[in-house]
Amino acid sequence: MKTSDVKSSNSAMLIYQFITQVFPLVKQELERWKEKARQAPDARLSQQALDSIRLKAFHCQGGSIYALYPGINRLSTIRFIVAYQTMSDYLDNLVDSLEVEDEKAFRQLHLAMQEALNPEADPSDYYLYYPYREDGGYLESLVKTCQESIRKLPSYTIVQEEAVKFAELYSHLQTYKHLAIGTRESKMLEWLKPYISVDSEITAWEFSAATGSTLGIFCLYSAAFDPELTIKQAKKIGQTYFPWICGLHILLDYFIDLREDHETNQLNFVAYYDNTKVIYERLNLFVQKSLDQAKLLQYPKFHQVVVKGLLAMYLSDEKSMNEDIQAIVKKLLKNSSLGVYLLYWLCRKLRKGNII
Repeated sequence: MKTSDVKSSNSAMLIYQFITQVFPLVKQELERWKEKARQAPDARLSQQALDSIRLKAFHCQGGSIYALYPGINRLSTIRFIVAYQTMSDYLDNLVDSLEVEDEKAFRQLHLAMQEALNPEADPSDYYLYYPYREDGGYLESLVKTCQESIRKLPSYTIVQEEAVKFAELYSHLQTYKHLAIGTRESKMLEWLKPYISVDSEITAWEFSAATGSTLGIFCLYSAAFDPELTIKQAKKIGQTYFPWICGLHILLDYFIDLREDHETNQLNFVAYYDNTKVIYERLNLFVQKSLDQAKLLQYPKFHQVVVKGLLAMYLSDEKSMNEDIQAIVKKLLKNSSLGVYLLYWLCRKLRKGNII
């Protein structure tokens, strides 16, 4: 199914199509992966796979906004996004939930994120250094599904370098972020040193946040359906999404998790800001930069809806009602456009109906 007709600047219509046409297909794909996860011989790996889908399905729902990108094949795009995001969420559980703190094991596991974006790669032994490994082929199936989707793209060679770069950064983040409390911060700062100079527009922790988003990969995948895509266009997508849209995505995620992460000793990049005034100023900067940069891309209205949707999705979350951050939430909404406010209320209604 082609969606080259989805060029509407009407964000409400885009969201309506998102919920009515995309969500059911996402659910269908997730059911397929749940069935595969249940077949894993190791009960611990099976449980982590199932938990990652049960608790993080909204990541796949949100990422699948790119199934409405102009000119794409909707079914192929959803299949890729759900497989790649499910892999990401599963690996996140493996490095976070089974009391393993092995840098070498984490790095090896995350080769899957990179090899999934290389259609010529033979899957590595991802569990080589991990204490559990009998997943019934679950992780390898996720990788191969992504590779199969990529082979159908007419312009994948144009975007591959940018996409793999994003995957490598993501893998490094996940490797260092989940190490023992006493070493993770120093390891991360050492990793970040080459990327952050004294005149950088963003801080080391904001850069880290941006590496944690898969949206740049999903956008590049979608753009690669265009047989006339140029390297210049691919680079521009990369520069817009990283650090701005990807950074906004993950900073909002950490923002609403501030209290929870503090209570559980989880690393939180928003916690590095000095005070609530700085939190608001930096989040607002990422919002404005994201919207401004989106204007320079092909289909600017689509990318602006993505930015507005991120604000609406995260600020409508129940955790945003926390009294510690509620004042910032209100200020962000007050200074946003009417479009953001309408999407915010739509998300609130969808949450009440357990649709998201």
